[in-house]
Amino acid sequence: MKNRVKTIQIILVVIISFLSGFYFGVNKVSVDWKHFKPSISVSSKEPPSALTNVDFSLFWTVWQKLENSYYDKTKIDAQKMLNGAIDGMVGSLGDPFTIFLPPVQNTNFKEGLAGQFSGIGAELGTKDKQVIVIASLDGSPAERSGVKAGDAILKVNGEPTLNWSLSSTVEKIRGPKGTEVVLNILHKDTIKPQDIKIVRDIIRIKSVVGWIKKIKDIDSIRGLKNIKEKENDEVLYIKLSQFGDSTNKDWLSIVNSFSLHLQNKKVKGLILDLRNNPGGYLTDAVFIASEFLKQGDLIVKENTGITDEVTFRATRKGLFQEIPLVVIINKGSASASEIVSSAIRDNNRGILVGETSFGKGTIQSADDLGNGAGLHVTIAKWLTPKGTWVNNQGLKPDIEATLDSKDQSHDLQLEKAVEELVK
Repeated sequence: MKNRVKTIQIILVVIISFLSGFYFGVNKVSVDWKHFKPSISVSSKEPPSALTNVDFSLFWTVWQKLENSYYDKTKIDAQKMLNGAIDGMVGSLGDPFTIFLPPVQNTNFKEGLAGQFSGIGAELGTKDKQVIVIASLDGSPAERSGVKAGDAILKVNGEPTLNWSLSSTVEKIRGPKGTEVVLNILHKDTIKPQDIKIVRDIIRIKSVVGWIKKIKDIDSIRGLKNIKEKENDEVLYIKLSQFGDSTNKDWLSIVNSFSLHLQNKKVKGLILDLRNNPGGYLTDAVFIASEFLKQGDLIVKENTGITDEVTFRATRKGLFQEIPLVVIINKGSASASEIVSSAIRDNNRGILVGETSFGKGTIQSADDLGNGAGLHVTIAKWLTPKGTWVNNQGLKPDIEATLDSKDQSHDLQLEKAVEELVK
């Protein structure tokens, strides 16, 4: 009898322990959730003064349902959810150049303007919710692998990119030196995509390079007419790859080294190569354009749609105001490079040779948000001196020239630019 009573007591203890554990376990989840909500809304929870009628109850309802119901709790990351919500808010504007950059992507962007990062060396954009290549940087792994301006990136390492944000795409493609990334690429004017394996490398961008050569010594040109009569004529050449942190300093270094040659009668002119230049700082574009224009000449108009139109004019005395000038552009020439090109043409300082440019006619401000994140906001559109908005249509060159598809070492666009200078 005593053993039977003892057994019943043990069973009751087990049942009570189980029920107690269950009770406190359930209530602990509830307590955790109650304490969780305030932890994500402690700082800066007050809305902007201009925000008068937005109901956030649906936002928090969805957040709570995900927190309570999603089967894989390891996927729930409050910071990623918040960043995703911000990214969606920015993306609702439908502007591919107004973007939210979480810390890693913001750092990547700044490294690019500073001239050094680890990746494939391609400037990306979006068009119709698809990731596209604006330009492959000269000598980069992307260029060596055949990635070209206008290509659509359909997949990264097998993951479809449709509706990906620009920042998340960059994060997926970049990586340590020596590692591989596989891009599924649809080349422009083709119908069949292909996988391209690219080995990442350290990308170092010297934004300005240049040379002075006799025509006979320019290796990449072949077919100039009457070359014997002109082969000893000289050409100045400057390649500007981006408008970044060191551009103005590098530019002045090249320009000053050329200054002694400007009086040489053998020098027939200057070629400014802006091919595959994705742009950069507006102030740098004004600085570079001022090298070729007279003080006071109009460079670009800025239209915010709110305040009066702002104009930017040449404000310094440049060294190249008189020398004959040809600018080479292609479909990878965008933004600041289009500003410089249009300013030169609209002020009758030179002609454009090559292909129609990319067509980015807007201006962004870049703001640091704290904790490493950043925000790029389109604040205005820009117009050429003659009032043209190039957005989505680009600048059409005065003389069209495409590259030699059968012989990449034969630079037909450079050849045409030289021909225009010496004819």
